[in-house]
Amino acid sequence: MAEGEKLIELKFRIYDGTDIAHSTYASSMTVSTLKQKIVAEWPQDKTVTPKSINDLKLIHAGKVLENNKTLADSKITFGDLPVGVITMHVVVQPAIAKNKTVSHFPICLGALQKRARRRCKS
Repeated sequence: MAEGEKLIELKFRIYDGTDIAHSTYASSMTVSTLKQKIVAEWPQDKTVTPKSINDLKLIHAGKVLENNKTLADSKITFGDLPVGVITMHVVVQPAIAKNKTVSHFPICLGALQKRARRRCKS
């Protein structure tokens, strides 16, 4: 860590309101590094568990943070709060597995759209 670098106190709130990985982080840390720490510290008793950093989205001030950016690049506010702890929200969104059975039942997308429109009208 470079001398004079800003430190940010963060905690991450998951879907059930639990806060995890409460610590102080360097402003030069990347979002992907934060996600690695979150995956490593994820509570094992939860029903939804991320398998990799790609399953997570970090949200700060209503914006989804990009993996390749640092905390400073992401414009994380520094010490604006009286307590000094910034809470980020964590969304687990596992990659959608390809359903192999779909290929056995070819469906015309246009026909599905027409059915949906008919249902909405009635």
